[in-house]
Amino acid sequence: MTESDLVPVFDGHNDTLLRIYQSKDTDAEKLFIEGKSGGHIDLPRAKAGGFAGGMFAIFPPPVEKTRRSAVPLAPSDTEPLPPEVPRADALNSTIAMASILFRLERAGALTVCRSAGDVRDAMAQGSIAAVFHIEGVEAIDPELTMLDVLHAAGLRSLGIVWSRPNAFGHGVPFRFPSSPDTGPGLTDAGKALVKACNQLKIMIDLSHLNEKGFRDVAALSDAPLVATHSNVHAICGHSRNLTDWQLGAIRETGGMVGLNFATGFLREDGRMNADTSLDIMVRHVDSLLQALGEDGVGLGSDFDGAMIPAVIGDVAGLPKLIDALAARGFGRALIEKIAYRNWLSMLERTIG
Repeated sequence: MTESDLVPVFDGHNDTLLRIYQSKDTDAEKLFIEGKSGGHIDLPRAKAGGFAGGMFAIFPPPVEKTRRSAVPLAPSDTEPLPPEVPRADALNSTIAMASILFRLERAGALTVCRSAGDVRDAMAQGSIAAVFHIEGVEAIDPELTMLDVLHAAGLRSLGIVWSRPNAFGHGVPFRFPSSPDTGPGLTDAGKALVKACNQLKIMIDLSHLNEKGFRDVAALSDAPLVATHSNVHAICGHSRNLTDWQLGAIRETGGMVGLNFATGFLREDGRMNADTSLDIMVRHVDSLLQALGEDGVGLGSDFDGAMIPAVIGDVAGLPKLIDALAARGFGRALIEKIAYRNWLSMLERTIG
């Protein structure tokens, strides 16, 4: 496949900033640019795979861990929630990762986009279009003063929780098999956060949020419901995946879901196993299309934050998934919707 044949991909979620932040290599940012960075994403591989941009997540890591290896490799139906992260620690790591994002922009490695128009412009110029996203808002105070600061800096998308509790709500534990009905709903601060995000045009990500919290967002938000990196619970019964009623609620608002490449959220046995076929990924896409329609499905790889199928390997392997969709009979127009057009439409309707 030549570069001109590549279908551009705008991706709903990656953890590349976290990987750079946690790297022991002092030249991690330079290595990201030059293409010797390890992990799943760097600039040369992004170009090779047609990666046009996405939501670049800032995830406050657990204080007691040096790596984000909090997802169990073996399925468990009793896995506890990880502990809360102190706000001071979360604030430090959040600001540090935001700084990495802006340094990469100054180096010409990407463009931080504050609107859908910015994303389109960056893609047209061949620059990676990066949307500033936070996964787990432990850095934000319940009074929401930090929300204004982060929004002014460029924050345009956030997931209220990662898979742990915080001042705003509760995430789902990494349990398999399990429904996402695992705890209480949003706190009063969480409900205020939803309303503030609507006012500021910050997209709310439902991935990692438990069922009662999901219901609260659905009742409060005037924006389309979005799960940037989640899969179909009816295929893989993991607490991280979306049940039929959740998919129905997303469809009712004209929302969308990004397919998560994490093998433990794809496989019927719930295992984190790199020996996972493209067929199961296509099966999830098929099911999402049936539940949400052609305008409601995108990609949300979780690159640099999860074990993905070895057949894809890294961002350079994105064309293999595109080819698998084509082999299943998906036309070019539908593939382009899934690859990037649906995300651009969603950003227009959420962040403006």
